[in-house]
Amino acid sequence: MKVSENIKIAISSVVMTALVATLFATIPGQVRAESGAGSGMNIGILRGIVRDVEGSPIPDATVAIFRVGTSKLLQQVRSNKEGRYLLRMIPGTYSVLAVAQGFNPVTLPEVAIGRSGPLDHGFRLERAGSGNTLPERRSDRNNVKWVRRAATISRTIYQNREGDQLETASTAEQHEPGQRSGPGQSVAETYVASSDQGVFSGINYATRVDISNKTDLIIAAQTGVGKGAPQRLEAYISHLASPNHTLRLNTSVGLLGTIRSEGNESGLGQVTFQATDEWRVREGVILVLGADVSKFVGAGSDVFVAPRLGFQMDAGPKTRFRAAFTPGTDDRTWGREIELEGAQVMFREPVAVNDVVVEEGRPRLNRSQRFEFGLERVLDNRSSIEANVFFDTTLNRGVGIQAFAFDGSASPALSEFTGNQAGDATGIRVVYSRRISGRMTASGGYSFGTGQSLSAEGVTNPGELFRSDVFHTLYGQFDADLGTGTTVRTVFRLSPQATVFAIDPFRGRLAIYDPSLSILVTQSLPTMGLPFQAEAVMDARNLLDFHAGAISEAGSLRLNGQRRTLRGGILVRF
Repeated sequence: MKVSENIKIAISSVVMTALVATLFATIPGQVRAESGAGSGMNIGILRGIVRDVEGSPIPDATVAIFRVGTSKLLQQVRSNKEGRYLLRMIPGTYSVLAVAQGFNPVTLPEVAIGRSGPLDHGFRLERAGSGNTLPERRSDRNNVKWVRRAATISRTIYQNREGDQLETASTAEQHEPGQRSGPGQSVAETYVASSDQGVFSGINYATRVDISNKTDLIIAAQTGVGKGAPQRLEAYISHLASPNHTLRLNTSVGLLGTIRSEGNESGLGQVTFQATDEWRVREGVILVLGADVSKFVGAGSDVFVAPRLGFQMDAGPKTRFRAAFTPGTDDRTWGREIELEGAQVMFREPVAVNDVVVEEGRPRLNRSQRFEFGLERVLDNRSSIEANVFFDTTLNRGVGIQAFAFDGSASPALSEFTGNQAGDATGIRVVYSRRISGRMTASGGYSFGTGQSLSAEGVTNPGELFRSDVFHTLYGQFDADLGTGTTVRTVFRLSPQATVFAIDPFRGRLAIYDPSLSILVTQSLPTMGLPFQAEAVMDARNLLDFHAGAISEAGSLRLNGQRRTLRGGILVRF
């Protein structure tokens, strides 16, 4: 049996087994009994719901605990979609702060957390904007420890959320030992997509498991039907080794497609391991040490090992410095990130892109790497700006190409091939983000530098497929929460010249060229009181169908990237 068939069967079995197990776990009466009469007796619990002044729950609010009389952050969590939060602390007296994007923060100066039982406390947050309330006049309102950024910013390749390394679990809502996880612990997403490549359909699934108070496990799987549909199984483990060290291990195995060599077609898969130690050296200083290991399986056996280094320092209450040296990820297609209890799970989209380089009949792993450093500056309680300089090196970057002949024949020949990109790129990226209102955020960016573009010489000489060039990239993003369960995200990207990036300047991952104008719309669906949350998803990519290329008298070349694609599906959170 071919490798591709083995991977498809294994991933499909895991997805279906996990779905059945999750559904049975959510049936009333199947909740497990509490473990040990004395479990949790040495830990105090603070829990509640964060709401606005009208009583509506506020999702993704931050609730943070500080040492009384100081600004020392001890722990923080984020509320789930129902506004619920839960914090575990050693019993004592603390200061507690609640804040959310578009709302004024609320601080409780002294809260006594004991062992006798959970302490319930809800928050009512008032919308920001007038500038006349006491929280908005605080001298420390822009402190990076709790200022809600104007928008979600794609920062350096290694992105750290302040306070995550202090949490006993990077979750939006933690649960008492022995109890079944509540809503948001698992997600299942079905999808159907249509594009020039054909019709795709499949299912994505991810679930989070509490191994202990210090260890989390997330299992994610994808399976689908259609050319280029993703087939992947992943596991994410996060372990709080000490208050200053968080260890993370990501593993994945997936099917990339098939390789034809010497008349035979074989399945090609890839196994990837990523291990990091996030070390909090001192207050405001974080160091990341780790490594990535990737290996082809099936039609190839190439191996790539690369270090992963990161450094982050708060240079002041409004300024943060970051530096990183990392490899490009194995993200071959456009991906949609789903937040599962504080962790980002990236599901690949069903897009067929030929980007595997084959030399002497054997596929070669991509070896793109980036060194990047820069500053992020909070301007006020609504806006921030980020500037970064990056240096890329590229080896074995497969770039899909379409070649058109200008000979005027009755049936113009269309040939597709993959070019081997090897070179470098150097540039600067600037991103400005602003919260327009409590429900709308926007960001804009510009990146320029030297890189590689397609050369017209490649029409007749494939060895001259790429040339050095100056690139300019424009980026814009607008997010809106319409308040009716509908959210809209619009992303615009344009690179009029060099578009063959080793690593995307704005996303920090391998680029499949530019998506032009893309729109993502999600709509919450009624659940009739059932214990889950559901939403409909409509995802339109590259609406302008923009593709860069090169033209000469002999013919033309065009990037074989993502064409106009429309994707729809239903996402359910258990």
